[in-house]
Amino acid sequence: MKIDRIQRQILAELQKNSRISNQELADRVGLSVSPCWRRVRELEEGGLIRSYVALLDRKKLGLDACLWCQVRLKKHSAQIAEQFETMVAARPEVVECYELTGESDYLMKVYLPDMDAYTAFMHSFLLKMQEVDVVRTSVTLREIKNETALPI
Repeated sequence: MKIDRIQRQILAELQKNSRISNQELADRVGLSVSPCWRRVRELEEGGLIRSYVALLDRKKLGLDACLWCQVRLKKHSAQIAEQFETMVAARPEVVECYELTGESDYLMKVYLPDMDAYTAFMHSFLLKMQEVDVVRTSVTLREIKNETALPI
């Protein structure tokens, strides 16, 4: 889908505040209300806007540990990858997961209350998966930047 300057502005504004009123959005991008609403609907229908969410403060929710797990599988096949991905997708503490090239097959971002919870996660989940060969974990010391807005 090709997007124009106005659509880029709409997307930028919605990334800042998805609860903005259509009137305010229209004012900010220089459109009247109806054309602005139509453009937002086109972006939604075209799949550029996947969903609207609330960003929560994980630390205020007691999720103090942010861990990055590099996972290498024992064997490589479509079936094994699908099994691993299905199991990971079902775990709420895994907030991001990427398939990689290189030494690791996957990189997962995991939020948990503390290191004891991570130990339990490792022993009750990751290490019980027959597909998993090696797990290397890095612990986040502090967040420097954590943004969701894409550079459009």
